[in-house]
Amino acid sequence: MSTENKNSFEWVWYVIGLLAGMASILSVTTNFGWVVLGGILGLIFAGVFLNKIVKGREY
Repeated sequence: MSTENKNSFEWVWYVIGLLAGMASILSVTTNFGWVVLGGILGLIFAGVFLNKIVKGREY
């Protein structure tokens, strides 16, 4: 196992995206379907953030 995989905290960004997407939709409506959609959109934005914006950045 490489050190890159052992110390990877990318999952944190996906959780933050999921929760932020759900919280933003929840603040507007309480319909469960829209909240799930907001979570999915949050995951998509987290993936775009990790793969396009911070790809290859040294920490």
